[in-house]
Amino acid sequence: MARTRTSKAWMQEHVNDPYVQQAKKEGWRSRAAFKLMEIDDKDRLIHPGDVVVDLGAAPGGWSQVAARRVGDRGRVLALDVLEMQGIGGVDFIQGDFREDEVLHRFEALLGARQPRLVMSDMAPNMSGVSLVDQARGMYLAELALEFAKAHLCPDGAFLVKVFQGTDYDNFVKSMRESFASVATRKPKASRDRSAELYLLGRNLRS
Repeated sequence: MARTRTSKAWMQEHVNDPYVQQAKKEGWRSRAAFKLMEIDDKDRLIHPGDVVVDLGAAPGGWSQVAARRVGDRGRVLALDVLEMQGIGGVDFIQGDFREDEVLHRFEALLGARQPRLVMSDMAPNMSGVSLVDQARGMYLAELALEFAKAHLCPDGAFLVKVFQGTDYDNFVKSMRESFASVATRKPKASRDRSAELYLLGRNLRS
C-alpha cells in the first residue's frame, strides 16, 4: 500500500531531523537520548551507583544514557512491550506493563532495591483519535506513577511523559499529592508541535 502524504512528510522530517542525525553519528539508539541528557544535565537526576528504572525503554536511548551515567556500580532495569537489543549494565524484560504477570516479574527483578529514579517514556500505539490516544497515554502515566510511589526511595525522582489534553490537570494534581515538588520540562529535542511534556516529581510525600 502506498504511503500517505502524511507518512511521507513525517519520514522526510525524521530523516532530516538534526537530533536523528546526531543520534546516528554518536551511536545513540534514538533521538530521545538527547531529551534525557538535557533534563538530567539540568536536574541532576542520575548519579554514579544509582539504580534506575526505565519504563517504555525500547529502542533503548534512555537506557543507554542512564547506564552510562550510573556507571559500573549502578544498574538500569528496563521494560517494554517491544523487543530491545541488549545494552551493557541494563537488565531488560519484554512484556506489557499493563499486565499483572509482567509487573510481578519486573518487581521480582528489582527485588528489595529502591530506585533513585523511575522514568517513563511510555506512549500508546496511536490510533489517530486524539481522545482515545490521550486516555491511553494517561493510563500508562498513571500506572507508572503507581509503580514509582510503591518502589522509589524517599528522596528519589519520577520523570514521566504526558500529553496535554483531557485529564492532564487531574494527573498533575495526583503528582503534586504524591511529591513535594513537581516541575514541567519540555526539552529542546521534543518537536515544537508535539503535545508531549515531561513531569518531574521529586521527594515522595509520606
